[in-house]
Amino acid sequence: METVAIVGGGFSGTAAAVNLARLGRRPLRVAVVNRGHPPGRGVAYGTRRPEHLLNVAARNMSALPDHPNHFVDWLRTRAEYADVPDPALRETFLPRRVYGDYLRALAMGYFAPVDPRPVRVDVVEDEAVDVAPVGAGGRVHLAGGNTVTADRVLLATGNRPPGPLPSAAEPFAHRAYHPDPWGDWADRLPDPGEDVVLLGTGLTAVDVFLTLAAAGWRGTVHAVSRNGLLPLSHFRGVEYPDFPPPDPERHCGLLRARGANPAIAVDRLRPHTQRIWQAFSAEEKREFCSRYAGRWNVTRHRVPEAVHARVAEAVAAGTFRVVTGRVCGLADAGGRVRVTVEADGGARTAVEGGLVVNCTGPEARFSASDSPLFRNLLARGLARADALDMGLEVDGDFAVVGRDGRRSGFLYAIGPLLRGTLWETTAVPELRGQAMRVAQTILGDREARLASASADVIEYCI
Repeated sequence: METVAIVGGGFSGTAAAVNLARLGRRPLRVAVVNRGHPPGRGVAYGTRRPEHLLNVAARNMSALPDHPNHFVDWLRTRAEYADVPDPALRETFLPRRVYGDYLRALAMGYFAPVDPRPVRVDVVEDEAVDVAPVGAGGRVHLAGGNTVTADRVLLATGNRPPGPLPSAAEPFAHRAYHPDPWGDWADRLPDPGEDVVLLGTGLTAVDVFLTLAAAGWRGTVHAVSRNGLLPLSHFRGVEYPDFPPPDPERHCGLLRARGANPAIAVDRLRPHTQRIWQAFSAEEKREFCSRYAGRWNVTRHRVPEAVHARVAEAVAAGTFRVVTGRVCGLADAGGRVRVTVEADGGARTAVEGGLVVNCTGPEARFSASDSPLFRNLLARGLARADALDMGLEVDGDFAVVGRDGRRSGFLYAIGPLLRGTLWETTAVPELRGQAMRVAQTILGDREARLASASADVIEYCI
């Protein structure tokens, strides 16, 4: 039987498997190689914390691009949302654990063997450490010693973990230091009067702050980053059809004059962002990352108004302090960790915490990844880093480009692995489109497109 192996069971991998199952019209086995979280939950939606909210309103969180109301309709099956007026429900920022329930239900529905469905989805509980070419396909080697032989292999591994930070001893180890912001740090908190240092000021740092606030934290939270920028707040937009603009700065001024948030310009760029990014030269991309990426990220990836207000309140009270500068050293300070920060002018200061969490985001350099899978793919020449070394290089239909510059005949990739190629490739509205398009490519575009016009959607009683 023809086999497709999907490496990764988070949103991207699960959505791709669901699309293969619902659109496939010929016998096919889909093997989802996944470890650590149930398929569908992944890191982002595996949280059990009620204070961790989606950063996109419910109306735009369907996992299926051809069924835009799918998530909102599913919410109606839950008692707590059954009577919420539709306009309010569509604009709600739900807990991420609820969205994890939604993805898990979708996965369970399509992964279960149902006759006469021709596509069978199996979950392989293991970690992929290598992919070797075999004939026209590939063989996925697993950490446990087994293998999965497949005609097509899709890499959907999600975000890489944060990279190491400079210290006298690398990797830095201390009981108060947590290199993984999604690890078990919340189960090993020090005294609630201790100061906390968050390395980063983005969405992950906000999540950690919210968890500490829910625990009644009394110490000061120091958040350190190069740009010192916190995520901006979502807002109610206005009709603004005059876009894309020939003069963006002029349009920002016009929006301000109307009393509207100039971030609307960034929102209206969303359908054009990937095309613009791909038209940039490598040097222009580097300049954007160096000069503008920080501002872009806090404007484009905003937080719900209630979350923003909670952070702003803590900043005003002095319990949340932003420290601008580069982390240039971690050191043992007895029961605490000392973080040395260097400002742009070269002046150095130090902050200490009884809890230090690395919220700097995924490892920036793909070639520096310590993942056995990616190190082996690069060593074999089956893949190469993109021009900015942010992720894998792929062509227009997500086929991985090898060391020789040729597209692979069996290896594909989607999701955050494509950040250097597409820039915007982490949010559900982009990922669901990738998951469906790569499924169409693997199945054969004509067959899948015809199937999608009549595809059934899983019942909501799961």
